Amino acid sequence: MQTFHEFIDQSFYFPPEGFQVLDDELYFHGINVMELIETYKTPLRFTYLPIISERVRRAQKYFEDAIAKVDYRGKYTYTYCTKSAHFKHVMVEVLKAGAQLETSSALDIPIIDTLERSGYIDKNIRVLCNGFKDYEYKQNIVDMLHDGFENFVPILDNKDELGFYELELHVPCTLGIRLATEEPPEAGYYTSRLGMREDEIISFYMEKLSAHPKLTVKILHFFVHTGIDDTPFFWSELRRFVNLYCQFKLVNPNLEILDLGGGLPFRNSLDFEYDYPYIIGEIVRTVQEICRENSVEEPDLITEFGSFTVAESSGTLFKVLGKKEQNDREKWHMIDGSVITMLPDVWALGRRFILLPINNWDAGYEKVSIGGMTCDADDFYNEDAHRGSIFMPDTRLQQYIGFFHTGAYQEVLSGVGGLHHCLMPDPKHVVISLDEEGHRVFRVISEEQISKQVLRTLGYRRDPDAPPVRPATKRDKKLVE
Repeated sequence: MQTFHEFIDQSFYFPPEGFQVLDDELYFHGINVMELIETYKTPLRFTYLPIISERVRRAQKYFEDAIAKVDYRGKYTYTYCTKSAHFKHVMVEVLKAGAQLETSSALDIPIIDTLERSGYIDKNIRVLCNGFKDYEYKQNIVDMLHDGFENFVPILDNKDELGFYELELHVPCTLGIRLATEEPPEAGYYTSRLGMREDEIISFYMEKLSAHPKLTVKILHFFVHTGIDDTPFFWSELRRFVNLYCQFKLVNPNLEILDLGGGLPFRNSLDFEYDYPYIIGEIVRTVQEICRENSVEEPDLITEFGSFTVAESSGTLFKVLGKKEQNDREKWHMIDGSVITMLPDVWALGRRFILLPINNWDAGYEKVSIGGMTCDADDFYNEDAHRGSIFMPDTRLQQYIGFFHTGAYQEVLSGVGGLHHCLMPDPKHVVISLDEEGHRVFRVISEEQISKQVLRTLGYRRDPDAPPVRPATKRDKKLVE
């Protein structure tokens, strides 16, 4: 009989980076996942922090090598997109690797203020403030600039945003402008809702900002929604954007930074293939080529990588509570959690993650579907990105499974600490770091949600002014009857 391990070996180049199977059990970057489960139980989220700083340094190296290869004259800066994961342990790890920050909402700003007060950053850090901004967001940006954060950079999303800074700012400020990119042919709309139209950026600058005494435009930003990929659509948008930068630079000598946005992919399947050095090398070469064609000095480059930074650091682990065979073809593994509430990208966007058994690799294998505990028909997972079907060990022994590379967006989209469908509780979350001697340190940052927390949020906590609850009398029972 062919084992599950042999089946995976013949289907993929297994194991991929970070995975290993020893003595019938799965290891993740040297961590025995089965021991993690035995210690902390399931359902369980975990985050291995060293992967985060390693990813930052890896991308920095890709760009540095590409710049050196073609003798590119600009510099590169790695910027972390905070909305991917706002947690303190994530931000601190990102900052260790020298990343700068990009924000997207008003509540990002107090986080940065707290990090500075705690000594993790200083006021020289560059912070790119993106997104469509409400009053609170804009006011927070102004307050930080007045407080000495000189490198806070509002990225203008629309013309009206400028008016607020003109009225409220009393110190010099660097600005950026975001270009509204085109969407791919299959999208439900033609142009991104974020950013300014290509044909209005230069005229807007000439009219409002070219001679402004306090505000200087130094950054042009764009983001392709489909991400950085080797497709005609991406290369077309990149060339269009760089040509706009060159036109803009000719009328704005202060323009010096090209913000390429985010979208660098991460490994989400066992057969993931992406040539990072080639793609990044082509981006740098393309920018250089177009700038030289237009006799424009090559700009410094910025990226805003979020998912690439944090996704591969985390996993979500479950116990198979029971197995059901509903007909002659469909077998279900029912887990002690919910796909909808704990991995919302699966339900909302049809995203897929790496799904692997934690134990029983020496057993046979069978085709299954994963079923969550809620009553929702969509609470299931039955198709992997790399093969279209899910296979798990065929065994009567207790089975555990894990979804891996789930570190981007899943906690914030599922609403950690809040209410979830069918009142499914948040799982326990364990963060793993390294001490100064390189030993792993395990820390529980949140316990599994309990009923009292849920009841309090729903308004069922005891009201001290409410009348005392008395036991039902015989008369009450008769009235009910």
